Amino acid sequence: MRSASFANGDRMPLLGLGTWKATPGEVGAAVRQAIRLGYRHIDCASVYANEPEVGEAIRGAIADGEVRREELWITSKLWSNAHGQGNVEPALRRTLTDLGLDWLDLYLVHWPVPIRPGVAFPTSGDDLLPPAALPLADTWAGMEAVLELGLTRHIGVSNFSSRKLHELLAHCRIQPEVNQVERHPLLQQPELLAHCNAAGVHITAYSPLGSGDRPAALKGADEPVLLDNPVIGAIAAERGCSPAQVLIAWQLQGGISTIPKSVSPARLRDNLAAADLQLTPTDLERIAGLDQHRRLVDGSFWLLEGGPWTLQSLWDEA
Repeated sequence: MRSASFANGDRMPLLGLGTWKATPGEVGAAVRQAIRLGYRHIDCASVYANEPEVGEAIRGAIADGEVRREELWITSKLWSNAHGQGNVEPALRRTLTDLGLDWLDLYLVHWPVPIRPGVAFPTSGDDLLPPAALPLADTWAGMEAVLELGLTRHIGVSNFSSRKLHELLAHCRIQPEVNQVERHPLLQQPELLAHCNAAGVHITAYSPLGSGDRPAALKGADEPVLLDNPVIGAIAAERGCSPAQVLIAWQLQGGISTIPKSVSPARLRDNLAAADLQLTPTDLERIAGLDQHRRLVDGSFWLLEGGPWTLQSLWDEA
């Protein structure tokens, strides 16, 4: 398995298992099966509300000798109601308790959007805090502190634009090592990738298959179905593989970490096998032509009446 390397010698497997939308009752079995198949990178988040079951599966695999903790790369994320320097450590300790682990490999600021403490998810503009009330630099100071305490080996961000990342880099002692963002052929983000590469920040791509199973409230009326894209389908037919495998191989071949979610044993196996698929330069050129800068998870759920956010201010795009 190809991996991304870090300054301290740690290596993050480029292909991981995403757990967003994997419901309690099925996510544990999926994680356990993934580890048996050879996955070593598991992506979690407190807001997914399934970390206790994920942790039980991880600990079960370790106890049964299927894997050692040191062989796994476990990522989790700081939810928006725990922004602020003093809130990061308690939030991370809760995640570690839920997972039943002593440390994480990577801890990310989930969104650059602070919400009021105690609010699980905002329902009105009053639940959203103005960015100036809890500057990202303050939250990042808390992230640096938990790194220095040994609660996580690496820290990073998620859903950060080039501008927000640039501003954070100017105000941190320890820079983010990863930026996890939506990325797929319809949203290829070349400018963001170039900025992150220049800054030494790895990219992890979420929703690499188009996240067709996300809640209806997060879908647009003219929603494209990435797995049904005719160009991707044609490449899959020519290569004798599935469209999902083409989409995963495209990320890995570009050196991008990616975290497709599945709870199906067959699809877990197929997704892992995509690491062995080699796309041709012509394939890559055809995929490059699909870019529409089309966000499928566009963050519009942060746009509440009376709140401080617009899509322009969230993504720093016109």
